[in-house]
Amino acid sequence: MREQEKNLDRLASGSKRCYDVLVQHQRVFMRREKEVAMVAGHLQEKNGYFYAVLSYKDAQGKRKTKWIPTGYLIRGNKKKAEAFLMEQRQTFQLPAEDTEAVEKGKLFADYLERWLKIAKSTIAITTYSSYDGMMKSTIVPWFRKTGVTITELTAQDIQDFYTAQLARVKSNTVIHYHALIHRALKYAVKTDQLSVNPADKVDRPRKNGFQPAFYDKDEINQLLACVKGTLIETPVMLAAFYGLRRSEAVGLRWNAIDFQQNTITIQHTVIACRLNGKYEVIARDTTKTKSSRRTLPLAAPIRKYLLDLQVRQAENRRLCGNCYCKDYEGYICINEMGYLLNPNRVSAMFELTLQQNHLRHIRFHDLRHSSASLLLANHVPLKQIQEWLGHSDFSTTANIYAHLDVASKQNTAEAMLHGLGLEEE
Repeated sequence: MREQEKNLDRLASGSKRCYDVLVQHQRVFMRREKEVAMVAGHLQEKNGYFYAVLSYKDAQGKRKTKWIPTGYLIRGNKKKAEAFLMEQRQTFQLPAEDTEAVEKGKLFADYLERWLKIAKSTIAITTYSSYDGMMKSTIVPWFRKTGVTITELTAQDIQDFYTAQLARVKSNTVIHYHALIHRALKYAVKTDQLSVNPADKVDRPRKNGFQPAFYDKDEINQLLACVKGTLIETPVMLAAFYGLRRSEAVGLRWNAIDFQQNTITIQHTVIACRLNGKYEVIARDTTKTKSSRRTLPLAAPIRKYLLDLQVRQAENRRLCGNCYCKDYEGYICINEMGYLLNPNRVSAMFELTLQQNHLRHIRFHDLRHSSASLLLANHVPLKQIQEWLGHSDFSTTANIYAHLDVASKQNTAEAMLHGLGLEEE
């Protein structure tokens, strides 16, 4: 009896060991199977951020790639980005074909959200940020409430939306809504999801007339005196003298200044936009348009100011030692600790400066208009002002500033008097 019990114990023990080995092998097999099944992918750096780039084959066997933003800045976040990449590879599911027909009954609101994800890799990050904000705040909630599907969407549905929005916002804002909706529906036509674009049948709201605000010579000099020695002295001076956009002023780097040839080249920008629910500062080796990239003369007072600024920044680096931020050493608009000025903070500090010094309210961008108006007041032709400001089209310059060109109008009047023989004696 005892011998029989011993045999049973040995059998049970052997079975357990066998079971444990089987479980272990199964786990190894599942892990390897998972690894094999994982889609290929790697990290890619773009605009100062890590992106997870996945490579896969679609249902037809065609190789495709998918870019997924990690939300992590490049500096100091490589391990986090790698973990994100691994998660995306493990959880990746083959997406539906971009060109597939939209199923009947799909809400237009759902289509818009899906389209923006597809379009993200094809549009500028600032455009994406703008589209995302408009959709989340206004467009998607409205059309989700109406319950209209993309196949049922009519021009009247879109017109009703515009009419409702015009009761609460300016027409220029509705024009931006129209641009987004039209672009999204254009994609639906392109991919055979719709036969026609209903937005083509809707009249776009009339654009508001724009009259830029600007400071005169005395106001500019008063402003420069108020910002002297402050964090925004440099961007204000550059915007007022050269007519730089905020992104161009904050994005200016020392390698763009040629102290030998006395030139300043506008070729790099820094912007602030809302991504993933928070504002991010993004540096780019691009300008707003191709024409915005321009080389201007380095005026003597600006040259002296920048040389003095170099000395001050070098002294700040020496005093701060290891506490000094070295990430933005190439930039001109930095604080005492070496950190790049946030574009939004520049605007906020500018507005506060005007309030504290009882100066007439203008926007930071209006310094650009002030620069143009001062050039016009000193008889500089509009064509030269276009090149100075970096406008891609002369009509842009003319439409904004032609009404200020008093000198040319005076010359025209004198020419008419001469032509009619009515000159004053």
